[in-house]
Amino acid sequence: MIAVLLLIAYLLGSIPTSVWIGKAFYNIDVREFGSGNAGATNTFRVLGRGAGIPVLIIDILKGTAAVALAWFSGFENQSDEFINLQLGLGVAALMGHIFPVFAGFRGGKGVATMLGIVVCIVPFSCALALLVFLTVLFSTRIVSLSSMIAGLTFPVILNLILGNDNPILMVFSIVVAILLIITHRKNIKRLLRNEESRVRLFPVKK
Repeated sequence: MIAVLLLIAYLLGSIPTSVWIGKAFYNIDVREFGSGNAGATNTFRVLGRGAGIPVLIIDILKGTAAVALAWFSGFENQSDEFINLQLGLGVAALMGHIFPVFAGFRGGKGVATMLGIVVCIVPFSCALALLVFLTVLFSTRIVSLSSMIAGLTFPVILNLILGNDNPILMVFSIVVAILLIITHRKNIKRLLRNEESRVRLFPVKK
């Protein structure tokens, strides 16, 4: 039963939202333009808000839906087994997003899907990390930098500030931070060269 749930979570994560929406409505594969990433940020950059907003929402919901599969396990709600299964399902969905079977294993960085995962498991820690993300974003207008800093502060918030005592959740939070750095390798290189693009947060008045 657990193996089936993990497989379903991976397949949910593998839904290549940006690729399918780009091809269906714009005849464009977003992975061939902009940063080459199949995620919400690049969709906003290449196709605009009309495509970027639904991609962002669906990618978040993929993580949420995967974690919700834990309810079918029969484990008692909020027990260690239940939470650990949620984490496993979340990781499976995240792997699906980064390496989607439906899109040649070329996916996104997993930030939106990760948000959908952690908001269900540790909502308060997620809210504080999101506050860090927004603070950095409004200061720099660089989405990748904001994502990485929020990801790095997430385990600090969860384990040091809020005192998490679940060792598997602790490992999960650290893995999340490391994974975000790994998936943002190209962004880090552009940041070091001062070439990373900045988003326009507010429309320009004409």
